[in-house]
Amino acid sequence: MLWPMLAIALGFLGLAVLAVLALKVGIEVRRLSGQVAESARRIGDASGDLERAAEDLARTGHAVRP
Repeated sequence: MLWPMLAIALGFLGLAVLAVLALKVGIEVRRLSGQVAESARRIGDASGDLERAAEDLARTGHAVRP
C-alpha cells in the first residue's frame, strides 16, 4: 500500500510543479507581448518621422535642382 500512495503523491507533486511553471511561462508571455507592442509603436513613430524627414529633404532637393 505504501508504493501506490507514494506514486500518487509524486504524481500530484509533478502536476503541481508543471502548473507553477506554466503560470510563470504565461506571465513571461504577457510581459513579452507588452514589450513587442511597445516596440511596434516606437517603430511606427520612427517610420513617421523618417517619412516627414524624407519629404522635407525631397522638397529641399527639388528646390535646389536647376
